[in-house]
Amino acid sequence: MAKSIRDIPKKKRGRPSTGGRRDGVLVRFETEQLDEIDRWAAKQDEVPSRPAAIRHLVELGLRAKGN
Repeated sequence: MAKSIRDIPKKKRGRPSTGGRRDGVLVRFETEQLDEIDRWAAKQDEVPSRPAAIRHLVELGLRAKGN
């Protein structure tokens, strides 16, 4: 038996969910610090975006501290 129009689910409108919101943090860096971050990122095998580079450097710093 063919499906009736009522059985076909409607498409949701708008952008698909990204899995929920996370807390954002606004941080301002000095020009020299941004230059150092960009130089570090350029030396990586796969050059990360600036935000990804910052997240990675924070992880490295936390691990180095022993947390």
